[in-house]
Amino acid sequence: MSNAESGAAASPVTAPESVATSATSADSAATGSTSGHSSDRLGGLGRVLIAVYVVLALAATFRSVYQIISKFDEAPVAYSLSALSGVVYIVATIALIKRRGVWRKIAWGALIFELCGVLVVGVLSIIEPQLFGHPSVWSFFGSGYLFIPLVLPVLGLFWLRRTGRAEAAAQPGGATQGAGSA
Repeated sequence: MSNAESGAAASPVTAPESVATSATSADSAATGSTSGHSSDRLGGLGRVLIAVYVVLALAATFRSVYQIISKFDEAPVAYSLSALSGVVYIVATIALIKRRGVWRKIAWGALIFELCGVLVVGVLSIIEPQLFGHPSVWSFFGSGYLFIPLVLPVLGLFWLRRTGRAEAAAQPGGATQGAGSA
């Protein structure tokens, strides 16, 4: 009986430890990190970028859904572009949070697409304003959103480039490979 009692007593102690280890592993997997330095690698600019992307993704998406439901016939191009920008912001947000492996490539693609969209729609909204009917998120280079849609992808691309170089340099032989390719 003493063996059964000691096994029962050991069981509750072991279970929380394994749960804590599983939670830590899940956190590392969610962030794409294999080390305990995931918060160090995110950095201040990364946290700000992701926070702004979350806000912009929510704002653009909910605004476009409301506009499409309530008054799509007034400006279908503008409201469709706003919906597209909302989807791009959601994808960019997820990719920037994960930013490892294929997610890094998705982040690059989403940010480049976003920048091109802001530039093309910005120019078109100035030279052909009748195409839109109402402003979209990207109209006039994002002036309705304090030009954040124009600045954000540039900062995001800069951050991805900088963190990519830092990660490559941190890998064994990364500095040698980087020096040979430069």
